[in-house]
Amino acid sequence: MKKYIFPLLILAASGLASCQQDRLDEESVIKDTTVEMNEFDYWLEANLLRPYNIEFKYRYEMNESDLGFWTVPADINAAINYAHLVKYLCVDTYDEVAGIDFTRSYFPKMFFLIGAWEYRNNGSFVLGTAEAGKKIMLSGVNDLPFILDYYEGTELADNLNHYYIKTIHHEFTHILNQTKTYAENFGQITSNTYVGDACFDTDPYWRGRGYITDYAQSEHREDFAELFSEYITHDAAWWQAQLDAAHSETTNVRQVTPDAEYGDVLINAKMDIVRAYLQDSWGIDIDELRDILGRRFGDVVAGRVDLNSVKLTAQEEQ
Repeated sequence: MKKYIFPLLILAASGLASCQQDRLDEESVIKDTTVEMNEFDYWLEANLLRPYNIEFKYRYEMNESDLGFWTVPADINAAINYAHLVKYLCVDTYDEVAGIDFTRSYFPKMFFLIGAWEYRNNGSFVLGTAEAGKKIMLSGVNDLPFILDYYEGTELADNLNHYYIKTIHHEFTHILNQTKTYAENFGQITSNTYVGDACFDTDPYWRGRGYITDYAQSEHREDFAELFSEYITHDAAWWQAQLDAAHSETTNVRQVTPDAEYGDVLINAKMDIVRAYLQDSWGIDIDELRDILGRRFGDVVAGRVDLNSVKLTAQEEQ
């Protein structure tokens, strides 16, 4: 054992001498992370941060990301498009229907953008998530400019609704529900047919079983948010078509469950609770909200809203 002691002592001594001779580098290894503001940052400050205390994060931050997925940064041009949509179709919409104090108090205080969709193991992917009643993370942002350029008219409306606009209202519903809960009997109406995290499209007759979308089958909280967001982002004709399909599809459901209630009856029963919740808890008429959002959405689809400009108006510069 002794033969190893001496060389180790020499190594230790030489290391000590080396340490004594080293001098600290005058340049700090701690770098300043301050980012110089650009035109878009000033637009966000004037339109979201100052009036609503809403932080819109489009630069990539690992700590804000969901580390359970592979994520990529959002492209700045896509982020600009999305910021305009959030402002015009969400913030301004709730200002109009419920007043600016409502929006300032309850609308999420942080948006964080991810460039690509977040895919689950079952083949579905995450459009957005709400956290702690204040943050909404939105994914798939980098596909937005393509959708805006490629589609028009009804197809543009459908794609924007499905992938982006409805997601924001869906996640905001969760935030409202975390603040004021809805009636417990909502979850009891279709309590026996929720499927949890199972693959939602294994049964094509979800409407016949009382759900407005396949994802609504996962649990009652998602069911509530899907009903609300689908209702306000579509017109009355679309909604009636879903109810008609639900009634028709119940025939297929009854082949397995003979005494199953008609799907449209179940959807309407749950929708009555959603409607009452919005009115009683927040003073919002859901039909008025749908009309306002429909008008504003028509402005976007018709090209009457500039989704690319970040030039401040004289009033915004004040």
